[in-house]
This record gives sequence, structure tokens and C-alpha cells, in this order.
Amino acid sequence: MKNSNFMAYFFLAPALILMGVFVFWPVGFNTYLAFNHYEIAGGAVEWNNFDNFRRIWEEDLFHQAVKNSLLFLLVVPFIQLLSLLIAKLVNNKMPGMTFFRAVYYIPVITAISIAGIVWQFVFKYDGMLNSFLSTIVHLFHIFPQDKVVDIDWLGDPDIAMYSIMIFTLWKGLGYYMVLYLAGLQAIPAEVEEAAILDGANAWERFWKITIPMVKPTILLCTMLSTIGALKVFLEVLVLTDGKAETYTALYYVYDQAFRNYDFGVAAAAGLVVTFFCMILAAIQFRFFGDK
Repeated sequence: MKNSNFMAYFFLAPALILMGVFVFWPVGFNTYLAFNHYEIAGGAVEWNNFDNFRRIWEEDLFHQAVKNSLLFLLVVPFIQLLSLLIAKLVNNKMPGMTFFRAVYYIPVITAISIAGIVWQFVFKYDGMLNSFLSTIVHLFHIFPQDKVVDIDWLGDPDIAMYSIMIFTLWKGLGYYMVLYLAGLQAIPAEVEEAAILDGANAWERFWKITIPMVKPTILLCTMLSTIGALKVFLEVLVLTDGKAETYTALYYVYDQAFRNYDFGVAAAAGLVVTFFCMILAAIQFRFFGDK
């Protein structure tokens, strides 16, 4: 028994060391910085209690960033619902399903910088989206023939945040589809067959068998997408660079740390974002977790 315990700790040790170096130590050092004023030149550190938190609390820009990050949570239910529906569709045993699974997964493995450049062309004035909408409205005679749709998708403060959500939805669908697909394929075929023999239709099987049995996957995907929404940064950077009212909480952290070199304030803001993530994760565990 002692020998087996030693082997267990031996194999766990590398993972624990990596987590300690790349997860626990950064979190601990970030917490330390949040209560200090840090000078990058010379590395001088001065304890300042809650002064960094007071500064971000009094700053309107941080309030706007948090507001945008909370608004971004709107993408969570859409991405979960669509991912589950697509996973349900591609889980059918029909010819060509492997191709469709690959097509939906391609955005996940596309570099976000390249995807951002492509979508900037989609969102520009004479881009694909405005051209498509112009074609639609002309077909139905909504506008005069010489009138075109010229929406500033990334420059209009009322629209830009929603444009980034569309981009995030497109990029993340395939990732959650794969997770839901794994959950669906873990459902024993005998359960579905028994329900069919009992006369349950497709809708009843979906609500009374599929949803309860993929509940752990729903919890995992919802938590991941919620945390991802609160930490949205790269999507903002590649599409708008924080302009047009798209300044998010994590973008504020990046700005304070690497443009203003105020690491104490950045660490305090990062700690607030982490706290929000923990609260939402606890709520989701309470809502979706087994009781």
C-alpha cells in the first residue's frame, strides 16, 4: 500500500509543480502586488493598503470596463444553446458528419490575429456584412435602389460591443460543440432506444434524457464561457483596440500594467475580476450542480 501511495504522489508531483509555478505563484504574487505600489524601474515595492482598490473604485473608466464585461455575458446563453444544438445535429450517424464537425471546429484552431483581420474586412463599411444586408433590403425594397447599408460595426459605440460578441460566438462555437458532442456520445444508446419503445418523441427525449444526462457538461461549458466572457481581451484588441466603448475589465488590466506601468492598480483590478469569476462560478455550481 505504501509503495502504491508513493507512486501516486510521484506521478502527481510534475503536475503539482507546474500548477504551483504557473498558477498558484502568479495568483499569490498578483494578490501581493494589489496591496502595494510597484516601481518597475528597480523593482521597488511599497505597501499602500487598499489605495489601489480605492483608485479603481473612483475611476469611471474601470466602471465602464466592468459594465462592458458584464454586458458581454449576454453571449454565454447564445453560445451554449447553439453549441448544444449543433452537437446534437452532428451527433447523428449520417454520411458527411465528420466533414461538418471539422468545419465547425476550424474557427477554434484559427489564430485569433488572423481571424480578427478577416472579420475586420467583414465589418468594414464596404465589407461582406453591409453588402449582404444591402442585398437583402434591396430584394425586399426596404431602401431605394441606390441606397446601401453603411453601418459602422466596429466604430459605432452602440454597436461595436455586439460586433465583438458575434465574433466571439463564431470563434467559440466549435470548442463547446466538441465538449457537448463528447457528453452526448457518453449517453448509452439503450436509454434512447428504451424511450423510443415507450413512445417518447424527439422533443421529449431531448428534454427528459439528453438535457439531464449532459448536465455536468452544461455546467462545465457554462462556467468556461462565463469566465471567458469576463476575461475577454484578445477579441477587443484585434478588432477595436479598446475604442468605441469596447473597453473591458481585462483590457483595463492590460492597459494599466503594460501601457501605464501601474502594476499595483492592474493587480487590484485583476483581483476584482477574479472575485467576480468566483462568485459566478459558485452560483452556477449551485444552479447546475447535483444536490
